Amino acid sequence: MKVIEKFADEIINSGAYQPLDRVYVINKIRGLVGDHDEEENDQPAVKQLVDIAVENEKIPDDVTSREVLNDQLYDLATPTPSKTNEIFWQKMERSSEKATDWFYKLCVNNNYVKKEAIAKNVVFSGTSSKGHGLEITINLSKPEKDPKAIAAAAHATGKKYPQCALCLENEGYLGGYGKNARSNLRIIRMNIAGRPWGFQYSPYAYFNEHCIFLDQKHIPMVINQQTLINLVEIEKTFPHYFVGSNADLPIVGGSMLAHEHYQGGRHTFPMMKAKIKKSVVFNEYPDVKAGIVDWPMSDLRLISNNSLNLIDLGSKIIKFWDQYSDADRDIKAFDGETRHHTVTPIMHREGKSFVLDLVLRDNNTNKDYPLGIFHPHKQLWHIKKENIGLIEVMGRAILPGRLKSELEEVKKYWLGKDNKMADSHKEWADQVKVKEKITADNVNQIMEKALVEVFEQVLQDAGVFKNTEDGEKGWDKFITALTEDVD
Repeated sequence: MKVIEKFADEIINSGAYQPLDRVYVINKIRGLVGDHDEEENDQPAVKQLVDIAVENEKIPDDVTSREVLNDQLYDLATPTPSKTNEIFWQKMERSSEKATDWFYKLCVNNNYVKKEAIAKNVVFSGTSSKGHGLEITINLSKPEKDPKAIAAAAHATGKKYPQCALCLENEGYLGGYGKNARSNLRIIRMNIAGRPWGFQYSPYAYFNEHCIFLDQKHIPMVINQQTLINLVEIEKTFPHYFVGSNADLPIVGGSMLAHEHYQGGRHTFPMMKAKIKKSVVFNEYPDVKAGIVDWPMSDLRLISNNSLNLIDLGSKIIKFWDQYSDADRDIKAFDGETRHHTVTPIMHREGKSFVLDLVLRDNNTNKDYPLGIFHPHKQLWHIKKENIGLIEVMGRAILPGRLKSELEEVKKYWLGKDNKMADSHKEWADQVKVKEKITADNVNQIMEKALVEVFEQVLQDAGVFKNTEDGEKGWDKFITALTEDVD
């Protein structure tokens, strides 16, 4: 069978079109890839069709054009946005898990969730010397930027559309140089606390069923009482998912501060498993269990079946932290009108209980730490220099793709082989080499162990109250002032 006919049959079988529409579908495909067809081979039909389009000179042979056509073809096999929403909410009447199972499968099958690319990521876990379970990923899934796309974007003029990669207008957007292809994107419409939001999956997921909740308006991120209300509403709708927000300030926030959104999914992160090491009592909230979490970053956890009291107490903690300073520990709430404090709020369910983690964040800088006092320090930049967002806060490192090849050279160095190890790794590599007896049999395990230790230090650097005697005094001082203020 020719590839066009094969893919047309796949589209009909998917239910996106009626069987009587087969000729229409074949003509749509021919319009995109050209009339000259080939016999099918073992490659997925869409990959073959993209190659055919290049051969037929329907598209240029570059990364961006191939990506755009790939998503256009998969869009043909995807129900329309309105039909997708209709099916999703019908399934929600039975259960939220059945609805998300169906929607996630749809987004995998139509290649919006790039499973093949995600599988390239390096992923492993380990336990640090401090006893914290941590997860490491080296991100190899996102494709490198196309030089043509970069050049085109640099010379682009006029109003940007869509305004950002999270805007609702991305659904069905064709894409092009400097713009992500989104023809096969589908967004579920929903209300969160009375406002219109959207729900979609992340194309280059960092964990299982990595999803995004986005405000339908392009408005900046903010952390306040409404954030906690929204997180509770989402947990009531999707109790099998966690949900959290990146902080709303530069340095400690995510990379998309201009658009209000949260991240969620079906994954139990190391921080969720961490225990409370010291209880905190709020007399006015007897039905809220609270405490400091045994974690490298500064995490105050609230647990309650009473979501209203959880929201109320959590809001008071956020407001108090916004104003709190401790000069002895370089913790400063304001420089004039410039705010430096916020939290990374993360919520999940344990049975009927809502579990809210409020991770304290401070984005101050000084001459010794120009990228952030509570940010990975310079000696760690050879491994991790980027912002610490909510995924990493929870104990899953997102390390840059450059490390895959760079760390292979470090392993050669450890084993005394010819190598091209970057100078930036040498001090660290020598420290590990002195501590460990490294052989060809254990070099991979030593590398994993060493990366876990680096990530532990990254999180410690980002914590405002360190896991030290002085840090414990800082926690005590803060909790004393907080409980007096709340009660």
